Amino acid sequence: MEEINNIEVVPCTESDYLKPFRVHYNQNGTKKSWDFMRTHDSVSVLIFNTTSHCFVLVKQFRPAVYMCEWEKAKTQPPKSAEKTEEGAAEAATESQEGQSASEGESSSQWLPASAGVTYELCAGLVDKPNLSLEEIARQEVLEECGYDVPASKLKKITSYRSGVGVTGSKQTMFYAEVSDDNCVSPGGGEPKEGELIEVVKVPLHEAMTFAYDERIPKTMGVIFSFIWFHNNMSPKYKISTNV
Repeated sequence: MEEINNIEVVPCTESDYLKPFRVHYNQNGTKKSWDFMRTHDSVSVLIFNTTSHCFVLVKQFRPAVYMCEWEKAKTQPPKSAEKTEEGAAEAATESQEGQSASEGESSSQWLPASAGVTYELCAGLVDKPNLSLEEIARQEVLEECGYDVPASKLKKITSYRSGVGVTGSKQTMFYAEVSDDNCVSPGGGEPKEGELIEVVKVPLHEAMTFAYDERIPKTMGVIFSFIWFHNNMSPKYKISTNV
């Protein structure tokens, strides 16, 4: 998953996933404008394995996260303000060998791929108009995590707007209980769609520690859903989420 190379950033002139627009409008007599992107709505699923008492998350490389981290790293001052004589000599040698600045950037200035890896709920786009939200969520659970769960067993938690300053798209969150008997494949996503996903299990007793550990890159959906489980499901099962 973390073998990322040949990075190239180019303008996005056409996309199946997002379309940029600028809207002009008047608000209380003041003329305003706002840039936004039209994107698909989405579904996400909090998966709880009742056999092993653990949550099932997905881990994957997110280019948008990686590029944000890279942009931040560019603005930070270098660790050493002065080059050593040895370093200067090496730089001169490399220059004489004809290495271009772009080649140097691609090999030395890019961050490790781990900078773009995040932990998330199983999720997917609402891009199949002939399927219900529950059916789309069921497909994502099967493809990404390998569990075959009937759509009727998915419990809606809530829906909310995400990225309201940029997209305003809606995500609907579901809860699914699975057992080891429901596992029919290792998951991992659809390679033909460019997905490369690692299935990760978080033990129930470590869930809230995981949620609030800022060293672990994760989405807000993970934090919110763990809190929801603690408030709504833990009393039912009389189990602790270590809060």
